[in-house]
Parts: sequence; structure tokens; C-alpha cells
Amino acid sequence: MRVYAHDVYTYPLPPGHKFPLGKYRLVRQGAQRVPEMTVETARPATTDELLLAHEPNYVASMDAGEIARRDVLALGLPWSPELIERARRSVGATIMATDAALNDGVAANLGGGTHHAFPHSGRGFCIYNDVVVAIRAAQQAGAIVRALVVDLDVHQGDGTHFALDGDDSAFTFSINGFGNYPFQRVPGDLESDLPNGTGDAAYLAELERLLPLAIERSQPDICYFLAGADPYEHDRLGRLSLTKKGLARRDEIVRSALIDSRVPVVVALAGGYAEPIEDTVAINLATLGHFAQA
Repeated sequence: MRVYAHDVYTYPLPPGHKFPLGKYRLVRQGAQRVPEMTVETARPATTDELLLAHEPNYVASMDAGEIARRDVLALGLPWSPELIERARRSVGATIMATDAALNDGVAANLGGGTHHAFPHSGRGFCIYNDVVVAIRAAQQAGAIVRALVVDLDVHQGDGTHFALDGDDSAFTFSINGFGNYPFQRVPGDLESDLPNGTGDAAYLAELERLLPLAIERSQPDICYFLAGADPYEHDRLGRLSLTKKGLARRDEIVRSALIDSRVPVVVALAGGYAEPIEDTVAINLATLGHFAQA
């Protein structure tokens, strides 16, 4: 399985910041030790590619660092040139993984899943929406017609929902923690909001009930699976109570359903904020391992 890394650049964060910057290097290093995975460095997305999903003024202001304080606060990350380089490579990784998945059946971005990014703004640690850009790029190239987004990060993908609203060529399915960010929701095509503390049994039952409906309704040429580690019971920002075993079963359900439907899949690792960070890394590597067997 080809996987794409974008941790070649780092950027400064204030002491104690919640964003787990170190996990990307650890996941890459772990993936490099797995014979079934080939790790490649992601290229940066071009401006023309970003403009497939983002407004020109927004892209220009991010490049120049001309961002209002309220927008920096909404983003949750301090601006720097290195931040923008990493953001472009995160999008590039998903574009490259799309091409690989259409050829090989499966590929992954060792990050990505930046689903809080809107066409006109960045929020919740997300600068550009890698999945929406990749969908638009693949559609423009004639490589796909229809796409399915299976978003199992604990936080609702409000930016993705907004960008794809009213578009019959893209279908969004998600299972979210209801009592969690973002607190102003944007409806998706098919979603389930679960209460705080939901554990393996209830979560997996919802997934098994709804995922076949999402595949049937969307009839996709490709699926983007946001395999967030943050439904984990010890995640600092998650509020759900899935075990590592439950998350592994989640991944198996998604993998089996897509294989049975012969749908290529791009895996994006999305969020994960556990302490110690090694828990998030272990969950991410387990997800990649499931799909490397496809």
C-alpha cells in the first residue's frame, strides 16, 4: 500500500498546545517498518488545486499571513510559512493517494482529514480541506464521477458538509459525538450523533446499520475514509468511549464493506489527541495495517 507523508516540515507551537504535531513523525516511522507499506513524501498542492475548493482571497491571505486575530483563534494554530507548507502538503498527500487508490484499490495520507476547513476560512486545526480538493481534482481530471466520504472522526466534518452541500456527485456519511465541537452543525447527507460515553457496542451497531445505506445511496467511484483516532476512550478531546479493540473492529467493518462493493479507498488519519501520544500512534498504525491487507 502506498502511503504519503507530509511531516518533512515542522512549525512552532506554543508550549502545551493541544495539537499533536509529534504524532506524524512517529506514524511515518512506524509505517516505514511495515513491509506492506511504501512511504512517499507528499508534494505540495498547487494554488490552482486549492482553488478547486477554496476562495481565492482566502488562499492568498493564508499565503501572505494576512489573517485577522479572530481567524487565527478559530483556526487554533499560529500562522507561519512552515504551517502553510505543511497544509499544502497535507492536501497534496490526499491528491496523490487518490491517484494511487484508483490504481491499487487503497492508499493513505498519514494525516489529512482536515474536515473543518471551509471554502472561505480555516477552523479547528484545519487550513485547507484535503478531501474536498482531492474530489474536485479527480472529477476535473475525469478519473471519478461520484465520491463517498465516510467520516468517523469524532468531530462532525462541518467544512466538508458545507463545501459539498447540494452536490449530487458527493455523499457524506458520518458518526459524530454529539456533545462536542463544532457546536454549530452543518447537516450532512447521512449522519448519526452519539451521546458522550458511547462505547463499542452501540457505536459499531450504528456503523453496521448505516454504512451499507451510505454505499448504496452514493454509488461511489471512490471512498475517502476519515479514520479518526479520537473516538478512543482516553482521547482528550473525544468524549466517546471506544476501546482500541472497538476501533480496530470499526476499521474492519469499513474495509470489508468497501472491498465487497469494489470501491477504492483513500484513508486519512484525521484527529487523535490521546495522552500518551503513543496511544494515538498505535491506533493510526493499526488502521493502516488493516487496509494494507486489502
